Amino acid sequence: MTQKLLLMAAGGTGGHMFPAQALAEEMLRKGWRVKLSTDARGARYTGGFPHTVEITEVSSATFARGGLLAKALVGPKIAGGIASMALQMRRDRPDAVVGFGGYPSIPALGAATLLGLPRMIHEQNGILGRVNQLFAKRVAQVACGVWPTELPEGATGVHVGNPVRRAVLERAGAAYIPPGDYPMSVLVMGGSQGARILSDVVPGAIAALPEGIRRHLRVAHQARDEDGERVSAFYAEHGIAADVQPFFHDVPARMSEAQLVISRSGASSVADISVIGRPSILIPFAAAAGDHQSANARGLVDAGGAVLIPESALDVQSLSEQISAVLSAPDAAAQMAQAALSVGVPDATNRLVALVEQLAEEG
Repeated sequence: MTQKLLLMAAGGTGGHMFPAQALAEEMLRKGWRVKLSTDARGARYTGGFPHTVEITEVSSATFARGGLLAKALVGPKIAGGIASMALQMRRDRPDAVVGFGGYPSIPALGAATLLGLPRMIHEQNGILGRVNQLFAKRVAQVACGVWPTELPEGATGVHVGNPVRRAVLERAGAAYIPPGDYPMSVLVMGGSQGARILSDVVPGAIAALPEGIRRHLRVAHQARDEDGERVSAFYAEHGIAADVQPFFHDVPARMSEAQLVISRSGASSVADISVIGRPSILIPFAAAAGDHQSANARGLVDAGGAVLIPESALDVQSLSEQISAVLSAPDAAAQMAQAALSVGVPDATNRLVALVEQLAEEG
């Protein structure tokens, strides 16, 4: 019996790549072959993918970056990428094509559209990204990570949740140790490469905590390379135990050990927080298209599992007060952890797998 082939297409951020990785893991387990189409930027996030996934770097581009010359080359680059993918698909026909957003997914979805192959997209955020907006009415379904998701008229959406990696699922609903008079962990995440504003504000907010809380803290802070040295120095100067790195490869383990998570509200971060079940303070990225990070946070906040601080209102004092409120109230923190779990979708990968199998069967 010939193995079925899934072709995934994903852009170069963890938000796009982590759900793709989760789907790849499960489809391989079910006996499918899996290919991933991305660009050089996306290839940096493939270290955790199973080694049997065939990864192809394809030519693509975006109008959002570069000068006039770069913008003039966008069309030819995309056309070349679509032509290349169409040739590959004719030689090795996918049974299903799934796009996860980001401009590197254009060539595969464009070629699949031209060839009439079964195709769908997964949108991680509460508002469609530009590429998914482009293809939403040209695919069989839009699998939505956040519900409700704003869809264009004529597009068909179904709520599946955001798939999380196996390492996250292994810690789903891990027992939460409420804050108390013993070592406590705070995990600070600003997206896959940290966030400048969190590096500017969080260390000062932690240093401003009451001594009774601060002396028990251990901080894991994800910061950009250019911010890491000053952030580490600040924590050291204030006697705060801190591990500062540009990227944590063991986020699920660190999150399961944390009493509090301070994070941007990217789709993957919100999914991890809700599946593991941890209290969080979320600071949506103000420049996110359509303010989609605020939409991502809505479910956790409405359930009582998270506190939302708009970037415009974020300062040392306000953040310190919110951190103190969580870490000084163990019963309330435990309730937040349970509330976070209540909105998690740990079977999101299985839901997406079912849609892919249905798509291939009907295709």
